[in-house]
Amino acid sequence: MKPSLHKPPPKTVGIVFLALALLAFIYLVIYPKEFELQSFVTACRSSSAAAVTHFTEPVTVKPDFRLLIGVLSRADLYERRHLLRLVYSLQTNLTAHVDVRFVFCNLTKEDQRVLIALEIMRYNDIIILDCNENMNDGKTYTYFSSIPKLFNGADGDDQPYDFVLKADDDIYFRLPKLIESLNKMPREDLYYGFVIPCDSMDPFHEYMSGMGYLLSWDLVEWISTSEIAKNNTVGAEDMMTGKWLREGNKGKNRYNTKYAMYDFPIPVPIDTCSHEFMPDTIAVHRLKDHLKWARTLKYLNVTDGLKPSKFYHID
Repeated sequence: MKPSLHKPPPKTVGIVFLALALLAFIYLVIYPKEFELQSFVTACRSSSAAAVTHFTEPVTVKPDFRLLIGVLSRADLYERRHLLRLVYSLQTNLTAHVDVRFVFCNLTKEDQRVLIALEIMRYNDIIILDCNENMNDGKTYTYFSSIPKLFNGADGDDQPYDFVLKADDDIYFRLPKLIESLNKMPREDLYYGFVIPCDSMDPFHEYMSGMGYLLSWDLVEWISTSEIAKNNTVGAEDMMTGKWLREGNKGKNRYNTKYAMYDFPIPVPIDTCSHEFMPDTIAVHRLKDHLKWARTLKYLNVTDGLKPSKFYHID
């Protein structure tokens, strides 16, 4: 006897066909749209994630002030720039924004045009002024008078810095101490530095030493448009700056940094510009060779952060 096959009732067949038709409808109509739905959800999730990221990013603290340090140097002094970059890059966690730029006049040699270009590509911290290289024949005037044009804001009237400092390339500034001192200073009409002559403590008597002196931004802007400054560019550059301010009746806020700024200690001082190292040092000048740099940095504990390692030994 052949086994009998069970035939589903017509009602069941109808249900099956209905289910298949429903599946076909979902596949043909709803399933393609599901890609759009997924895209929408992904976009929402991305947007939400971005919002979370925004709120969890560390808050940027506004700096106490903005300072530009222009180190007036010469193009050929590659090693000196390397040393200065090193000692300033190790001074971190500053409460002010500090930019250090190396400033010299037009390049004159074939090797300079290549090697300086490499430095700019790597560090982007060089300013080349349109002048012939010099010390007391107008370079400082060109530096100060060019700054407002070089660093004007996005709208042409923003103030990019609160202070601008002119420094020699043989001076070392302790940035935290400099910042601590400048935090107490007014932001306008400020002339700050080591007063000359060496035995004077009166910042209104003469002028600030060219080792490193600072002007507030408004004075830099004034120099850039002043006929007094423009017509008095030749001569000892620090003396000329003092003359500009005196004849222009500027720099009413003056501060003498003695004795926190000074020349490197020598066994038999020839003047009072030089004295022993001090714990509260802001800057040391006349670091003309590696040994003077090393002794200064050692006294100021600059290498205390060196971690022990099996890869080196420094006795």
